Amino acid sequence: MSDQGGAGDPLSDSQKKEIAVWFLSNAPAGEIHYVAKDVRALLGDDAVYEAAAEEAFPEYNKAHLVSLELPDRSGDIVITTYGELDKNNYLDPRTAQVATVDHIKQTCTKLRPAADEELPSAYIEEFRSALDVELSKYVAEAYPKGVCAVYCTGGKDIEGPGADFGFAVVISATKRSPQNFCWRSIWTMEFNYELQFVDIKGKIQVDAHYFEEGNVQLDTNIDCKDSTIMQSPDDSAVSIASIIRHHESEYLSSLEESYLNLSDATFKVGRNGQFSCSAISSLLHVLLTFCLTIAEAAHNFGTGSSEETSSYPNPFSMA
Repeated sequence: MSDQGGAGDPLSDSQKKEIAVWFLSNAPAGEIHYVAKDVRALLGDDAVYEAAAEEAFPEYNKAHLVSLELPDRSGDIVITTYGELDKNNYLDPRTAQVATVDHIKQTCTKLRPAADEELPSAYIEEFRSALDVELSKYVAEAYPKGVCAVYCTGGKDIEGPGADFGFAVVISATKRSPQNFCWRSIWTMEFNYELQFVDIKGKIQVDAHYFEEGNVQLDTNIDCKDSTIMQSPDDSAVSIASIIRHHESEYLSSLEESYLNLSDATFKVGRNGQFSCSAISSLLHVLLTFCLTIAEAAHNFGTGSSEETSSYPNPFSMA
């Protein structure tokens, strides 16, 4: 029988695996193990499930910037393509160690010192570590359960001034059920020596999933651009961290404002659309509970609302 099969034909193992991979890969933030349990039960075939899990879990972990505790309890490692040495081994630049990861169990199983060729030069490390220190302070203040890491993405072997190099910053923070809230941001920066200029680009992504009295999900993201002058390692780190803090706190404030205004806009649309009163009531009950939940999460995670008017778009705009 071909993989495609005809109408009414049973699904092939390949088709079952493809479907299972889709469900696992699209699991809400922090909930892949719940989805995996149901997928495994529905498949009724351990071999097909294991093949699907082996494909889906690594991509899910990298996409969601999952953080895992290091075996020696020296900190957490972020699972990201920036630190990926191979499918199961990831660099932790802060501790200069390489962790072996079990993607399906989401645990670190082994740890070894990073080889010299896996690490940046002393000159680049001075810039990297200074930025890591400043961002760690920010993340500790802004996201109580957040983690961050700084990776060298270009020019890691440069021994001194005179050439360009680049970094990538990843920040991840989660709050778990029944009010799943996942904040992920990736920032890249290119240091241009000739122009003495640092070009900064960022992508912030927020996932929220409320399922206690309904099933409401949010998946929103935004791109940011900024720049600063190239200075000493410490001064560059302070400047870059300040820029990231500004963009993230401003976007978080815009999200909070959107949640608090969502109920009125939803009620207006519902009435104009001639929903029944009971339908409107049920819908608003779920959405209002969701709004209050995420507004609270935003307060808990954020650095406080900015007094400036947010320049970011409203993800719930119904214009």
